[in-house]
Amino acid sequence: METLKNLIGGKWVDSASIERIDAVNPSTGTLYAQLPGGSAVDVDHAVTAAREAQPAWARRPLENRMEILLEAAAKLEAHVEELAELEALEMGKPLAVGQNFIRLGIAMLKMSIEDARSYSFEAEVKRDSAGVTLAVRKPLGVVAVIVPWNFTVAQILVSIGALLTAGNTIVVKPSEKDTHSAVRLFEILGLPDGVANLVLGDRRAGDPLARHDDINLVRFTGSIATGRAVASAAGNGLRRAVLELGGKDPVVIDEDVDPVAVAEQVAYGSFVNSGQICTSMERIYVHRNIAEPFVAALTEQAQQQILGDATSPATVIGPMVDDVQRTVVHSQVLDAVAKGAKVLVGGEIDPRPGFYYPATVLVEVTDDMDIMQTETFGPVAAVQVVDSYEEGLRQAALTEYGLAMTVFTRTHAHIELAKQVPTGILWINQWQGGDFGRHTEPAGSSGFGATGGRLSYDVATRPMAIHLPTADVAT
Repeated sequence: METLKNLIGGKWVDSASIERIDAVNPSTGTLYAQLPGGSAVDVDHAVTAAREAQPAWARRPLENRMEILLEAAAKLEAHVEELAELEALEMGKPLAVGQNFIRLGIAMLKMSIEDARSYSFEAEVKRDSAGVTLAVRKPLGVVAVIVPWNFTVAQILVSIGALLTAGNTIVVKPSEKDTHSAVRLFEILGLPDGVANLVLGDRRAGDPLARHDDINLVRFTGSIATGRAVASAAGNGLRRAVLELGGKDPVVIDEDVDPVAVAEQVAYGSFVNSGQICTSMERIYVHRNIAEPFVAALTEQAQQQILGDATSPATVIGPMVDDVQRTVVHSQVLDAVAKGAKVLVGGEIDPRPGFYYPATVLVEVTDDMDIMQTETFGPVAAVQVVDSYEEGLRQAALTEYGLAMTVFTRTHAHIELAKQVPTGILWINQWQGGDFGRHTEPAGSSGFGATGGRLSYDVATRPMAIHLPTADVAT
C-alpha cells in the first residue's frame, strides 16, 4: 500500500508521525493509498525550510523568478489528463470537469505571474524640495496555503502565483480527502528547494501550520468554522490572513427571461461536480409568473444527469467525496421534507458501492429549513417561488454568507437593484461568467481579504516607505 510523503526543502520525506489516514476511492468505496495523519514536527520542518530558502528566492531578479515559474506552469500542460485522473480517483470529480478546471488553474497561474510586469513594486509617492518619498513593496516571507478537497490542483495554482512571484516561499497543506493530486502537482512543478513545500495530513498538520510563529500570512479556503479558527490563530499572532469560506449562493430569476434556457444554466450551476463548489447555486428564487415552466425544465435537466463512476466518459455527476458529506446533504433533504418541502426528483441515497447521491430538485422550501440556511455542498437545487423580483433579492440577502450571487433579468433597473445585495461576486445572466482573474472580496461570513490581479500582489507584499533627502536623490 502506497504511503504518500511530504515535500520539505526539495526532498520527499516520511512524516514524523506514524499515524495514517486511509485514502478511499469514492466511486467504489475501496482503499487505494494512505497518507500521514500530520504533525507539528512536519510543519516545523517545512516552515524552517521555507524560511531558509526565502531570502535567496527574494534576491533573485523579478524576471528570473517569473521565468522559473512560467516554465513550471508550462510543464503542467502535458499533465492535465493525469492530474484529472488523480482527482477523479480521490474525490469523484468527472474527468471532463477536472480537466477543464485544471486548465483554468494553469491559465490563472500564468496570468497571475504576468501581472507582476505591471505591478508597482516601487513607486514615487511624493517629490518636493525636501526630497523624494518612495513606496517599495517587499515580500512578506513565508506563506501558509491551506486548500480544500473539491478543486485541489486548481485551487493551489490560483493561490500561489502572486505569492511566489513577489518573492515569498510557501508551505501548502492540501485536504486529507484529496492529497495525491497535490503530491503529483509538486513533483511536476519542480521548483527550487525550499521555495514550495508540501505537508500532508488533517488538522494535525493544518492547525500547527496556521498557528506557526514563522508564518507571515495564511491563505485559507474552506469552511466558515475552520476559517474562524484560522483567523483567530492569525490574529493572536498578529499575522495576516486571507479567507475564502463557505457560500450559500442565491439565484434570482426575473419574469422576463426564458425559463427553459435559464433552467439549463441553473442545472449546471447546481449539479456540476455534484454541487461540491463554493459558488454552487444553492438557493433559487424564481418569479411566480414563470415558475411552472422553469421547475419543469429544471426537473427534466436533473433527470438527465447521469450518475456514475468518475472515470467513465458517460458520467455527468460523480459520487460525493465521502459518506460524511453525503450524509450532510441527505440530512438537509430529509429536514426539508419533514418541514413540508416536496422532492420532484432524486432525494434518495444511491444503493451501489461508493458515495453516490443523485441530482435533486426540491420545491415548496421555506426559510426555516436547513437547506435554505446552511451550506449544502451537494447536488440539490432548492426552489422557492416569489411574487416579485424585488422579493427574490430580499430573500437572497437574508443570509450570513456573501460569496457569490447570480441574477437572470432583462430589465436594466433590476440589474442595478441586484448590485445592492452584499456579495463578493455578482453574475448577471451567466453563472461563472467574466474574468476569472477578477478583483473580489467575500462579504459577510464568507471570508475576507481582496484578491485578483494587482490585489493579489497587495496581499503578497507589504509597503515600506523610503525617504531620500534632496542631497541624496540621484540625478
